[in-house]
Amino acid sequence: MQNTRRSKAGSPQAATPESPAREIRIEDITFPEDLPVAERREDIARAITAHQVVIVAGETGSGKTTQLPKICLALGRGREQVIGHTQPRRLAARTVARRIAEELNTGLGDLVGYQVRFTDQVSAASAIKLMTDGILLAEIQRDRLLRGYDTIIIDEAHERSLNIDFLLGYLKRLLPQRPDLKLVITSATIDVDSFSRHFDDAPVIEVSGRAYPVETHYLDAGESAAEEGVTAQIAALVEDIDAGRFGRRGDVLVFLPGERDIRDLARQLRHNTALDVLPLYARLSQAEQNRVFDTSSRRGIRVVLATNVAETSLTVPGIRYVVDTGLARIKRYSPRNKVEQLQVEKIAQSAAQQRAGRCGRVMDGICFRLYAEDDFDKRPAHTDPEVLRSSLAGVILRMKSLRLGEVEDFPFIDAPLGK
Repeated sequence: MQNTRRSKAGSPQAATPESPAREIRIEDITFPEDLPVAERREDIARAITAHQVVIVAGETGSGKTTQLPKICLALGRGREQVIGHTQPRRLAARTVARRIAEELNTGLGDLVGYQVRFTDQVSAASAIKLMTDGILLAEIQRDRLLRGYDTIIIDEAHERSLNIDFLLGYLKRLLPQRPDLKLVITSATIDVDSFSRHFDDAPVIEVSGRAYPVETHYLDAGESAAEEGVTAQIAALVEDIDAGRFGRRGDVLVFLPGERDIRDLARQLRHNTALDVLPLYARLSQAEQNRVFDTSSRRGIRVVLATNVAETSLTVPGIRYVVDTGLARIKRYSPRNKVEQLQVEKIAQSAAQQRAGRCGRVMDGICFRLYAEDDFDKRPAHTDPEVLRSSLAGVILRMKSLRLGEVEDFPFIDAPLGK
């Protein structure tokens, strides 16, 4: 296996004769027995040892995101090269890195580091590196063989952003050139058949169960969440939760389509001074986002108002209730107008399941869906991949900038429209 050294910027590089191998010191690695993934730990480890590509599917809350890199570490990976672990969003990369570091009893930036845009907390001692998909794509431009990594974990693969599809296509080409490189693809709501076929019938391991059960209630408002009545409905629901009408009181996570909806609802909820109302969306500063994870200064029950930034790989502590409007802002290309637009749409079933899984992490949870059950049943199983919602010209230009080759030759899981 090729040794590595680390640049000043923190990205792994191939070792040179004058640069000695990294010394990685790892104490005993423990796995929480209450997580369902722990029951399949040996099966997962055997599959990773025997195969170059492994697909792990399991319910939200089963422990995949935090335990898979530790399983790889326990197998001896991450010693001379790095275990790379991608997340679709910066917030998730930071919080997952922090959680894994806590479980390994190490400081953030030591054994476990992370890199997102404008922030690099990776050191020469880091064996596990959390990062966004975009960071790994950028590294490909400097190191076409990704020599700094011995393992890559693509998390939340169901999101099928352009970055994820570009990575999956590039890695499919790269794997024959890097027989030592292991690839683990994981998600709670992944389409396992298409992913397995794409990687030559790669083995699939399913992790069933979750740490705590989640009860789902459908509350059809008779109108869409874009109309004025929904904020009043959510406010009344939060008041009922605060009053204990659904059992034990607990913190609430509300999913809304956009920042304006968050601001409107926050104004309405802040009339109740007993509530601790906290916004959470991508454009917030890191300090504001971190307030959501700090439970030390709570005034009453915490009500987190979030966009789909909180949909995946993110455990907001103490959440007992989820309120799901069933809507999100989704980028889609309009052939008629020749532009890409962010428009409010109904989310797919897989996204709804991800949202419900934000509770039931540390206690029994309840998810309120503000739409009818038959509405849920009619929704598509998965969100359309971004490559099918984008203009072909845009995809081609992006591939040119990333030096990924010609679109007609690239191994997409789903080819872009017009290819």
